[in-house]
Amino acid sequence: MPGGLAARRDLPPGPEPVAVAPGRWARFLDGDFWHSFRGSPMAIGSAAVALICIVCAVFAGVIAPHNPTDLATLELGDSMLPPAWMEGGTAKYLLGTDEQGRDVLSALMYGARISLFVGGASVLLSMLIGVSLGLVSGYVGGRLDALIMRICDVMLSFPSILIALLIAGVGHALFPGAHDTLAFGVLIIAIALPGWVQYARAVRGSTMVERHKEYVQAARVIGVPPLRIMMKHVLPNVMGPVLVLSTIQVATAILAEATLSFLGVGVSPTSPSLGTFINEGNKQLFSGAWWLVIFPGTMLVLIALSINLFGDWLRDALNPRLR
Repeated sequence: MPGGLAARRDLPPGPEPVAVAPGRWARFLDGDFWHSFRGSPMAIGSAAVALICIVCAVFAGVIAPHNPTDLATLELGDSMLPPAWMEGGTAKYLLGTDEQGRDVLSALMYGARISLFVGGASVLLSMLIGVSLGLVSGYVGGRLDALIMRICDVMLSFPSILIALLIAGVGHALFPGAHDTLAFGVLIIAIALPGWVQYARAVRGSTMVERHKEYVQAARVIGVPPLRIMMKHVLPNVMGPVLVLSTIQVATAILAEATLSFLGVGVSPTSPSLGTFINEGNKQLFSGAWWLVIFPGTMLVLIALSINLFGDWLRDALNPRLR
């Protein structure tokens, strides 16, 4: 028996337990970004308001009590009804109706969907053009850099809303009976073209700093092609300012779309946005139908303000000097 115990003591020890690395979600919850978000009431509030507006816009067909685009459901006898809490209002139309009998609450959800789509698509197009030109300009340098920057200077010398107004006006003049899809495309291009300059200048400055660092020099030494260096090594390190700028530009693009629609060169009346509703409500403002302007304007302000506040917090959260 003692011999058996001695033999067991001579056995090699078992394998040590292997520590399991935390997953991506666990690392995110333990990171500085999430900690900064939880500690900022402004970030939480703005994100909540923006998320509510986006959900109501995306799922308007499910959430909205009425479909303002379905002409068969409109009742002209219910036109120009005030909100439900006013005399003459009804609970069927919580925020009242317009001159066509459309429910204002439902129209806001459907209009916000179009405004968010046009604003988001125009920002993506601006980001694609600006990041590409800024990356090439900052990495290559020389005459190409000078040419791209002179184009940026020319674009900045004109007011962006006038450029968008000109492009949208020319597009509507060339395609007067165009389908809504083509009209959306013209509007997106009109908003995106004046907005790419800021992305290009921001990415160019960051690229000029990154191209002189050791990891880029090492990639050049081992023979990595310049395009691969720009896309794989430089681009991920210059996207921080781009993400912050894009959040702010979304709000600016939504306001630009509303301005163009208010001026009559935005989306078609058959697919109304928030700017179109404000334009139509402005005609009825002096008749006492204040809800046709106040509610669409409030919705537009909430979307733009919440996105801007979230972008301001994101700028501070991604800035290592403020940590």
